[in-house]
Amino acid sequence: MAEAAAASFEAAMERSAETALERIAAARSAIETIIFGQTQVVDEALVTLLSGGHGLLVGVPGLAKTKLVETLGAVLGLNARRVQFTPDLMPADILGSEVLEESGGRRSFRFVQGPIFAQLLMADEINRASPRTQSALLQAMQEYHVSIAGERHDLPQPFHVLATQNPLEQEGTYPLPEAQLDRFLMQIDVGYPDRAAERRILVETTGAVQAEAKHVMTADELMATQRLVRRLPIGESVIEAILDVVRSARPGEGDPAITQHIAWGPGPRAAQALMLATRARALLDGRLSPSNADVAALAVPVLKHRMALTFSARAEGETVTDLIGKLTARLS
Repeated sequence: MAEAAAASFEAAMERSAETALERIAAARSAIETIIFGQTQVVDEALVTLLSGGHGLLVGVPGLAKTKLVETLGAVLGLNARRVQFTPDLMPADILGSEVLEESGGRRSFRFVQGPIFAQLLMADEINRASPRTQSALLQAMQEYHVSIAGERHDLPQPFHVLATQNPLEQEGTYPLPEAQLDRFLMQIDVGYPDRAAERRILVETTGAVQAEAKHVMTADELMATQRLVRRLPIGESVIEAILDVVRSARPGEGDPAITQHIAWGPGPRAAQALMLATRARALLDGRLSPSNADVAALAVPVLKHRMALTFSARAEGETVTDLIGKLTARLS
């Protein structure tokens, strides 16, 4: 009886996995018809969403960060909204507020939802808002609800935030505290496209007709895929690899030649994020079980914003990316 139930469960999971793989492949293909030359960025953004997390997109202006978020919303069938963060933006401008209404001689308060009540929220230039506004958003990202006048209002499901930052222009900004950066599953660095991709951008985006994102998934299908990600098997060797990388990135726990440059390192939440992300990356790649290669590929975007260098390390020209590269070199 137990063997029959196990076989039935395994067959159902196999069917779910095959369907998910088809949907993911279609979504990836649809996104790449709109976003050119950013394959790694697209993959990391999809991994973030398939893992059920939030992402921080870091790159100079004009690299299609906003276009990427719009395309993800259209392709994945999510209700997407965008908020341009500015220094005078208040928490109520994002979360919503109560308004006084009068009807039939009676007055009452009605809650008006803010733009955060979306399935995919783009927080554009999040570091331009005040710490008070940043905290309101990041608290909602963690708790998946907002509280206004003592009343709880649940956010839509699924709920994801993709925030952007400009790494160059820092005047008039409020850098996110380390504890709040930890709310983001991954930091996705957006670089310049290569020459061939940029040529394609010039040819295909400056004409009279432009490609439109094709809808290939629904919000319910995305959530089903997210549940599948959490059910994928993961080998003991991969778990040990995740623990090795995360723990060796902490001062006093790894190779002294590396950890002497680290002021503080990632906590258990980083290991949880890496565990989920490796499963999602395997599924994105058409596999049903992650490998050490997935751990090595995702270590930088998962750990980079969860670590800080010592003053002497920065003075010597060390970077967090280089240190993580040394930690993952032994996985290959």
